[in-house]
Amino acid sequence: MAESTNLLTVTDETFAQQIEGAEGLAMVDFWATWCGPCRLIAPFIDQLADEYKDQGLRVAKLDVDHNPDVAARYGVRSIPSVLFFKDGKHVDTIVGAVPKPILEQKVQQHL
Repeated sequence: MAESTNLLTVTDETFAQQIEGAEGLAMVDFWATWCGPCRLIAPFIDQLADEYKDQGLRVAKLDVDHNPDVAARYGVRSIPSVLFFKDGKHVDTIVGAVPKPILEQKVQQHL
């Protein structure tokens, strides 16, 4: 399955502008290439990016191996971790490979 074109790739350098400086809801997937559970939820992240783009959801991925500063700042110690930001403020976190309905419920809760 091809990755959604509605996904942002964020880094330690771009996170403040693209996520913390953005209005509305952002969902950020903290992941790594070697992480099996991260690969399990990746299709759900892609689908939600497409399904909720018209409602203003921004979806981003941050590779923790290449961007340790943001992961450390938000206390990400286990991946996958999906963090939710509303108007630039961290409002929720889901840790682990969870089914799509769990992720979708959080999106709907914060939209």
